[in-house]
Amino acid sequence: MTVNGRIYFDHSATTPMDPRVVSAMHPFLAEVFGNPSSLHRAGREARAAVEHARQQTADLFGARPEEIIFTGSGTESNNLALIGAVEASGWQNCHVITSAIEHPSVLETCRYLERRGVALTYLLPNGDGLILPDELRKVLRPATRLVSVMTANNVVGTLQPIGELARIAHEAGALFHTDAVQAAGKVPFNVENLPIDLLSMSAHKLHGPKGVGALYVRSGIKLEPVIHGGGQERGLRSATENVAGIVGLGCAAELARAEMADEASRLVQMRNHLIETLAQTASNSYLIGHRYRRLPGHICLGLAGQEGEAIKLVLALDEAGVAVSSGSACSAQHVGDPSYVLRAMGFDLIRSRGSLRISLGRFNTQEEVERFLTLFPAVAASLRQITTRRSGPAVTQGAPAYA
Repeated sequence: MTVNGRIYFDHSATTPMDPRVVSAMHPFLAEVFGNPSSLHRAGREARAAVEHARQQTADLFGARPEEIIFTGSGTESNNLALIGAVEASGWQNCHVITSAIEHPSVLETCRYLERRGVALTYLLPNGDGLILPDELRKVLRPATRLVSVMTANNVVGTLQPIGELARIAHEAGALFHTDAVQAAGKVPFNVENLPIDLLSMSAHKLHGPKGVGALYVRSGIKLEPVIHGGGQERGLRSATENVAGIVGLGCAAELARAEMADEASRLVQMRNHLIETLAQTASNSYLIGHRYRRLPGHICLGLAGQEGEAIKLVLALDEAGVAVSSGSACSAQHVGDPSYVLRAMGFDLIRSRGSLRISLGRFNTQEEVERFLTLFPAVAASLRQITTRRSGPAVTQGAPAYA
């Protein structure tokens, strides 16, 4: 997507709203303003819009509409899933398993649970960023109540084997939650075929509005609310519903469901072209994360010997008219710190400070990719070489370089 001559390659941070989503939301920002809990016509119109969006969102995952709870964000969905599940099962003798590479909204919630006396186990990934099913089996306990592993990592883009992980959790009698914020609308999965109990998503990652998310709660799963009040959203998320935002989420989910296959195919082609070309034109570059088990439009790149210049590279590309990021947008306040995701994957302190995240989306074009490929080598070469290292990251598993 080019706006005022600038290329936007940071869709893992947020996505531009699809004009069709904006159009769907517009009436609910002005004309249809009723409270969905009101009994009069204005309220009934708003309620009908919310319930239509609930069906659209449910269809994205093969869920039932009554299994969708609207929230204010993916972060809130993660909090409700983890805290709500633990509170419903009881705090005493409770064990929760997650991974060391989860989004902060999961990790910080888990730290809160630890402070309340819950036992936590943090699984380490392999060098590709994968959580191995056998590692989950090793740490399960009779007291394990919940396993939470993200569908796709926001930093390196690796897709996790959530189906197998969920089955292992269920064999031990534990619930399984996945943070699907990065994956929802980008890769297909159906909760009818996957033993997922709880799934978090956010509208602004799939060309919808900011400030609205959803939590899938499989029928029969008990949660305690973390927000108390008037009892909206089956009593799990009290507050007057953000009708326009929910309408936007529903529309974005419907569009993603209809266009996902074609969009993913196009993004994979552009992503692979970027990877293969950069391997030739930027000889010190290396791919971080799994080569093939990754989000369609996601590339996490390292530059051997220039990792300490990653922030300067992001800013230099911005000056050249290209928006990319270094690691996660959610950790921007810790710019320059080693990435906890890369550290968990086995990267040393130098390499874990420097990664470039290039994430493509619906409105990006091949012409933009070619322009980036023309700009990037010169911009990277203009930065100082801080070491003489020319090889990929020192990890013991996976494929650290381009394959």
